[in-house]
Amino acid sequence: MICIACRYSASHGKIINLIVESKKISNASINLQGVMPQPEDNRCERRTVAVIGGGPAGLMAAEVLSQAGVKVDLYDAMPSVGRKFLMAGKGGMNITHSEPFDKFLSRYGSGQAHIKPLLDAFGSESLRAWAEGLGIGTFIGSSGKVFPADMKAAPLLRAWLHRLRIGGVKFHMRHQWLGWSGRTLRFQTPEGEKLVSADAVVLALGGGSWARLGSTGAWVPLLAQRGVSVEPLQPSNCGFDVGWSEFFQNRFAGQPLKPVLASSTNSTGLKFCEQGELVVTADGVEGSLIYKMSALLREQIAAAGTALIYLDLAPGKDKQFLIDRISAPRGKHSMANHLRKRIGIGGVKAALLREVLSKADFDDPLRLCEAIKALPVKLVAARPIDEAISSAGGVSFEALDERLMIRSLPGVFCAGEMLDWEAPTGGYLLTACFAGGRVAGEGVLAWLQCDCKGKSLNLSTPAA
Repeated sequence: MICIACRYSASHGKIINLIVESKKISNASINLQGVMPQPEDNRCERRTVAVIGGGPAGLMAAEVLSQAGVKVDLYDAMPSVGRKFLMAGKGGMNITHSEPFDKFLSRYGSGQAHIKPLLDAFGSESLRAWAEGLGIGTFIGSSGKVFPADMKAAPLLRAWLHRLRIGGVKFHMRHQWLGWSGRTLRFQTPEGEKLVSADAVVLALGGGSWARLGSTGAWVPLLAQRGVSVEPLQPSNCGFDVGWSEFFQNRFAGQPLKPVLASSTNSTGLKFCEQGELVVTADGVEGSLIYKMSALLREQIAAAGTALIYLDLAPGKDKQFLIDRISAPRGKHSMANHLRKRIGIGGVKAALLREVLSKADFDDPLRLCEAIKALPVKLVAARPIDEAISSAGGVSFEALDERLMIRSLPGVFCAGEMLDWEAPTGGYLLTACFAGGRVAGEGVLAWLQCDCKGKSLNLSTPAA
């Protein structure tokens, strides 16, 4: 078998080109369920690929394939595609981040080595160029996050779906994937069970969060029973339970704690320390700072049953300054009023100190100052996965080749959040999903050995 797939890519705004040349091959029959036989006819227009999942990864794979002339059928269990994408756009559609590549890559934690090739192929600048090609301008916000010019997800999705339909992609809604019957795909539809044949398959079924938007994790046993290694799905970018008193819960749930500096260290010495904002909930805490720490905290709870975070409630003010201010005579003022007047700590911050500290510690200026700079808050459990923004776990990268094809199921590719990686919010989740869809789509073309008539496919800013 000879397949020449030349891909010239870079992560900083350069156009990605894919030129696939092919030679006809002869394949022996393979008697494995889910394995797709490699067709002998190399013409793209005679190939049919099933993309299962209508999120960013699936839509990206469909775009790559349809632009090569492949017939693409996209299936989704929901009544419409992009539902979680639209939900992510509420409050501002953060599609990627502008920070330098090395720092961007570091956001993927232990998954960096697996995500790097995807970002090398289609990184943040390529994503911005692609959006511009859809007529959607972007801008960099004050925090470095990248947004569409109008901050909305719907116009981008509409333009994208228009391009895909013009390109011949056929959408099949309310088609829930049930696995295989031999080499044939099974779907549950409103009309009953349906069998579908395809030359290759891209699975982009999402993780396990926000099940009502389509990411149910129902695919896990379907792949596990085929011997595919799947790490358990776990909540990521999630809140954590604390167990507040009834008073604190009723009075302060929903209030932000800002600014605070949060830190935590796991059993191996890995430390997180960053300033930002978190939110008190009825059950515990959530918010951007907590989401960034979720992997670290989840691992601590799994190992020890609880996790500790330390909150600096007065970042930028050193302990001696606080001691000098708080040790001043307070006259008839309560300690709570004294804190508010002398160092500006009141409201939910003062109440949190009361919640965590004993009365003796709260009334002792030295111990109170120590707590203000490092208040220990014990977390006892992650919130349920269906409440999480995203999920960790999924198809192990060891089960995939460099093109994201399942090694034990030739012709079946995976992309997006169903793979075993995680990242914080801030554009990192979406960027990796977009990139994974691109790489999977290119991988399908290379595996099918499509004869794309020698044309170079512009995969960065394709024409509408």
